Amino acid sequence: MPKLLVSDVFTDEVEARIARDYDVVPGDRPVVAADLAERAAAGGAVAILSTPVLKLPADVIDALPDSVKMIAQFAVGFDNIDTAAARARGIVVTNTPDAVLEPTAEIAILCMLGAARRASEGERLVRADDWSGWSPTFLLGRSVTGKRLGIAGMGRIGQAVAALARAFDMKILYWKRSRLPEADAHGATYHETLEDLLPNCDFLSMNVAFNKDTEGLLNANRIALLPDGAILVNTARGPVVDDDAVIAALQSGKLGAAGLDVFTGEPDIDPRYRELENTFLLPHMGTSTVEARTAMGNQALDNLDAFFAGKEPPDRVV
Repeated sequence: MPKLLVSDVFTDEVEARIARDYDVVPGDRPVVAADLAERAAAGGAVAILSTPVLKLPADVIDALPDSVKMIAQFAVGFDNIDTAAARARGIVVTNTPDAVLEPTAEIAILCMLGAARRASEGERLVRADDWSGWSPTFLLGRSVTGKRLGIAGMGRIGQAVAALARAFDMKILYWKRSRLPEADAHGATYHETLEDLLPNCDFLSMNVAFNKDTEGLLNANRIALLPDGAILVNTARGPVVDDDAVIAALQSGKLGAAGLDVFTGEPDIDPRYRELENTFLLPHMGTSTVEARTAMGNQALDNLDAFFAGKEPPDRVV
């Protein structure tokens, strides 16, 4: 059986399949990046099953033994991996795009509703026994039904968000580098630039991939283009928004609220987010379901199986 270095602990179904089909390199999990090369060399690893928390910059990849031929990423994003360094070493990299679509879209809708309906504030009142009763102006939020939802990044996850948002009769607008075929857009309105999209958004959902071009994409200048009181949702990656700009807009009321599942530097997030009442904050839960995490593990293993069978891995990114 192929020698596989498994970087973390997975669901029971995935662990059972790993144990059945692979010779697992022994050692504690999760694996620390500083120990990765030594563990891989000692165990004769031919492949690594990685997760987004395992940082694989160029120096870590360059230190890997020649035996390592593949990195199977357990996520759709792979910004934790220096893909140029992997390519230079001839290491195949794969990801798991299909399994993350619906659960991430569900969290985006949860963040949208949580921010719009002041769910965090209400939940804290109940838990602290500070709920004094109902009144006509108690915890007034914003309705999502019939509002304009702008999607920045209309890839497969963005399209899944749009599909769920249509249940609220939301008007879907989007920005993407290339226009979708009408069959995939389902009536959503295309904007050629993000600047064109932003003035038309009651809600803005960030669904772009994180790379050098999207880092800090939502900055102060672009936030200024949003209607006053617009609500931000980010389930992509933390660094696609400028924290200083977002926090300043939340403090001033330019942004009415924000629902955030991802953060720069997580779990060590900017502490100012915690001080704001108009934030709905989650700990990167986009794919946190048994079904999704099992499907992601199986998709990663499907890529490994294909590689070791001498076939092209279906989700190869490098």
